[in-house]
Amino acid sequence: MSLTPLCFTVTGFRFLLLCLTGSYCDTKQSCCYPNTGKPTVDFGIHGLWPNYKDGSYPLNCDPNNSFNQAKWEKHGTCSEPVLIQYGYFDIALSLKGNTNLLKALNSAGINPDGNSYSLVNIKNAIKGAIGYTPWIECNVDASGISQLYQIYLCVDTSGSDLIECPVFPKGKCGSKIEFPSF
Repeated sequence: MSLTPLCFTVTGFRFLLLCLTGSYCDTKQSCCYPNTGKPTVDFGIHGLWPNYKDGSYPLNCDPNNSFNQAKWEKHGTCSEPVLIQYGYFDIALSLKGNTNLLKALNSAGINPDGNSYSLVNIKNAIKGAIGYTPWIECNVDASGISQLYQIYLCVDTSGSDLIECPVFPKGKCGSKIEFPSF
């Protein structure tokens, strides 16, 4: 019996995780920047993760997969047979483009300028743009300031439509968080 169909069929939704690259690099572990300089401010795709409706999740659903990309091995294989490698990454890219979180935040006057913004205003700006409630994850920069780090959006199991999240991850942000410049 193959683990792959079992992993996919019992999941209830997916988290589309979009990470603000500057917030990852602006911590004590820092980043190694390319010779061309720092990249532009934007959200990068951290993953499209299958989840059970109780908040737990499958991992490594096809341990024999030889594709070396960590996200596929850890989360993507749990999307088979509905999504194969290309489809998995293509859907994640499409969802990121369709949500355009940076534009949604900028339209609400929330900019990557090093200022602090209300967590409620950040959530409302995103919900106003996409129609669904996001989960916001913060981290702490090298100076100890809480900053916007990742945004979780929920997607149906086919990967085609955003949905309201049945559960959110654990963790919290303060009522005001910094939107770091990069």
